Amino acid sequence: MSSPFRRHKQRVQAIRAGAAPSTESTAPAEPDTSTPEGKEYAALRVLLHDNLRALKDIASHEARIPKKKEFAGAFAAWIKGVLEAGDQGKAAQDEILVTNMLWAIDYRDFDYALALAEHAIRFHLVLPGFTRTVACIVAEEIAGIALAQAKAVPHEALLRTLELVNGADMPDPVMAKLYKAIGRSFARKADEFDPASDNAPAGGKAAYIEAALTTLSRALVLDRNIGVRKELERLERQKKAMAEQAATT
Repeated sequence: MSSPFRRHKQRVQAIRAGAAPSTESTAPAEPDTSTPEGKEYAALRVLLHDNLRALKDIASHEARIPKKKEFAGAFAAWIKGVLEAGDQGKAAQDEILVTNMLWAIDYRDFDYALALAEHAIRFHLVLPGFTRTVACIVAEEIAGIALAQAKAVPHEALLRTLELVNGADMPDPVMAKLYKAIGRSFARKADEFDPASDNAPAGGKAAYIEAALTTLSRALVLDRNIGVRKELERLERQKKAMAEQAATT
C-alpha cells in the first residue's frame, strides 16, 4: 500500500489534471503527459493495464471480483482528486476512473460506482474499447445484476441509476431492463410491506403497487418482449383486491 504522502500527492495531481470540460457532448482530452500531473496519470494507467492483464489470466469471473476490489485501492487517492476537480467543474478523460467504475459494479459497491458514473456521465467520459456510452453500460450492468439476483442491488441504488441515465441515448431494451428491475423492486416492497415501518410511504402498500405498475408498464412500452405481462396482471389483481377491501371497510 502506498504511503499517506504518496496518496496525498496523487490526489493533488488528479485535481490539477482536470481541464475545462468541453461544451460539446464529447470527452475532454486526457491529461497532458508532459506535465507532472500527466506523468502521474500515465504511471497509474500503466499499473491499471498491468492489473487488467492479470485479470485476463484468471478464467473464473467470480475469482476476478475480489482481485478487482484489491486492485482498486491503488487508484482511490487519484480518483478522489478527480472527483474533487469535477466538483470545481473540471475534468479530463480518465481511463482509471471509468475502469474502476466497472470494477465497483462487479464487487457490488454501488454507491462508489454511481459516484464515478455521475462524474463520467456529466463530463462525457468514454470507456476505451467499448462502443456503448457510460450511461448505457451502467444501466445495463446494474439492471442485469438486479434481474439475475433479487435484492443484489439496493432499491435506492436502482432509483439513483435511473436518475443518472434518464434522458441518455441508449437502445430501448436496455432502458426497459432497468425499468423492469425497478418495477420488481417496488413489487417486492409491496409484498414485504410493514405498515409499522418508519419509512413506509404515505400511500402504504398501495403506493408500492402503483409504482411497480408504472415502472413495469414503462418497461413493456420500451420492449414488448421484456417479459413483465404476468407480473403486471398479478399487480393489477392486488390493486383491485385492495380497492375492494377498502370499499367494504
